[in-house]
Amino acid sequence: MDLGISGRWAVVCAASKGLGKGCASALAQEGVNLVINARGLEALEETATFLRSLNPAIEVRCVAGDISDENVRQALLTQCPQVDILVNNAGGPPPGDFRDWTREDWLSAVETNMLTPIELIKATVDGMAERGFGRVVNITSSAVKAPIDILGLSNGARSGLTGFVAGLARQARLAERNVTINNLLPGSFDTDRLQNTLERSAQSTGKPVADIVQQRLQTIPARRFGTADEFGAVCAFLCSQHASYMTGQNVLLDGGHYQGTF
Repeated sequence: MDLGISGRWAVVCAASKGLGKGCASALAQEGVNLVINARGLEALEETATFLRSLNPAIEVRCVAGDISDENVRQALLTQCPQVDILVNNAGGPPPGDFRDWTREDWLSAVETNMLTPIELIKATVDGMAERGFGRVVNITSSAVKAPIDILGLSNGARSGLTGFVAGLARQARLAERNVTINNLLPGSFDTDRLQNTLERSAQSTGKPVADIVQQRLQTIPARRFGTADEFGAVCAFLCSQHASYMTGQNVLLDGGHYQGTF
């Protein structure tokens, strides 16, 4: 299927690895030019080289730095001739007990996982509307639908973003101008972040990592972890011309783990 986005420009955050890289890869294969961001320059440049190898016809530009920094966001937007597609993504805050979190912990989580994507949306959607095409995809978490007790910082910040998007996406001046805003909610995907989580669980319980993995897989009807490539494919579809009637939605990718009807 031709997604109809060849030649577009996309900004993809946290794109040097994991789900962000999966999204950037899928867009690259569709002929989308990319401006990618991550904290580490070396890994980012390696990813840029990989993306160019997927499609030598596209342009890939790098902006390294913390996306929650206003100067980094400005540099990122400056590198993009026009933002047709915005993929918001940032690592989640650490797990823990809310009794141990300080006000600064909460402010950091909200800044990174709620306010930063809102600032990028604010900077780009009106231009998208003027041009008659725009796609915003926010990578959030399955915990938005099924909160996880030790991920309170993420539950709170990402749910705040979800509520904001629910209202914004339905503004007629955006929706009628072919600007869509949707959220992708990943469950367990085989990324470095998941591997680190599994290793921490093994250390805290004294169990082998293999046992922790099997326990986790038993809660997933698909009996496997997702891949970054299949996550990216869904992201690319949401960015396509074929998804123009889909906005304000929370798309859950979790192998069937969530057991609710809605």
